[in-house]
Amino acid sequence: MVRIAFVGAGSTVFARNLIGDLIAYPELRDRLSFSLHDIDERRLRTSEVVANRIAATCDIPMTVEATTDRRKALEGADYVVTMFQVGGYEPSTVIDFEIPEKYGLQQTIADTLGVGGIMRGLRTVPVLVDVSEDISEVAGDAVFLNYANPMAINMWGLADLGSHPGYGLCHSIPLTASDLAHDLGIPADELEYTAAGINHMAFYLKLEHHGQNVYPKLKTLFTDPADAPRRGERGMPDAVRYEIMRRLGYFVAESSEHFAEYTPWFIKRDRPDLIAEFQIPLREYIRRCEIHDAEWDALRSRLEDESVELTIPHSGEFAPQIIHSIETDTQRTVYTNIPNQGHIDNLPDGCIVEVPTTVDGHGLSPQRVGALPPQLAAVIQTNVGPQALTVEALKTGDRAHVYHAAMLDPHTAAELSLEQIHNLVDDLLDAHGDYIPASLRDRT
Repeated sequence: MVRIAFVGAGSTVFARNLIGDLIAYPELRDRLSFSLHDIDERRLRTSEVVANRIAATCDIPMTVEATTDRRKALEGADYVVTMFQVGGYEPSTVIDFEIPEKYGLQQTIADTLGVGGIMRGLRTVPVLVDVSEDISEVAGDAVFLNYANPMAINMWGLADLGSHPGYGLCHSIPLTASDLAHDLGIPADELEYTAAGINHMAFYLKLEHHGQNVYPKLKTLFTDPADAPRRGERGMPDAVRYEIMRRLGYFVAESSEHFAEYTPWFIKRDRPDLIAEFQIPLREYIRRCEIHDAEWDALRSRLEDESVELTIPHSGEFAPQIIHSIETDTQRTVYTNIPNQGHIDNLPDGCIVEVPTTVDGHGLSPQRVGALPPQLAAVIQTNVGPQALTVEALKTGDRAHVYHAAMLDPHTAAELSLEQIHNLVDDLLDAHGDYIPASLRDRT
């Protein structure tokens, strides 16, 4: 049996998607054992019901266990997948948006960089470190796969403070590649690409179709931000990324609503014309959470109701691919977030980079990329500094480094004075309370 532990399994839809991908592999479908953990008993129960419904619907003899005891869930696991959000939508996400807004600082997603990303990192890294210690003690050979954001801060903190190594996973690179193939009018499986950088700021270094560079064609598309393509169910405009490609020469593998808040160029309170021109959806993550919460009870009922057909989609996430490759010695390339150890020449050693990774029966082998184009390395460095300082705050317990991280965040620095940044950090740390490590709550 292949024992897989989900930590944060109350993310029911995501857990369903991962299970659905795994059972789609004939070599695995009769060997799967799932251990589900969450601190929210009701959501955990829903995920358990859904997992058992998948087994019954597909007539698969997989075993499903659910527990609020994390160590019990991890015991004997071959693979551990983390996918939690410390502090949840309320209170933490609301705090990360509403307090900065009092200072005039607007955000779109606030889960990767910016003051929202910094705060989420301070909340999340200690929990990931605790999980890693549990893995070392009760599942020492497990492959640790993390989906929790902020990916780079989390994996850096885990590498420096944890006891069990992990790989960070994100779907933005393959999903964006599919978007670009659509824009170019070619089948998604015919687009050949290589991307590298840091999470949410990885760039496509190669984009080819049948061996031909497609960048020249891509750069002729959507030159007017008003004509930008719209992505996903909500039709999110993709004007920012096309503008970045025109300025830096390469397309970035994270959505426009994300990327807009990683730089000082797009969200400016004294330039509402920029926000309108590039169609930037302020408070987008708040809207997504509100929609999800409003629909959750109805969704839970459908998922648990045996009279309603259970949909089991194919998500294409990396974790199931990795598990299948290791278990069957099937070689494929995925993308992982790992400490830079010569993988990218012109980014700092130890920072968390996102690079192509070969996986087979021997495990995961991140590939060396070499040097990025200098302008890409430079813009990435503006994000690496705040990530490093957030991790330094966690390592040392020195609250000053939280101020430093916010001071050097590109978007925050472009909007607020040093005094405002200092006061904003104080307000956020106070508001998050016990979700923040005790050493960082002390102002002295």
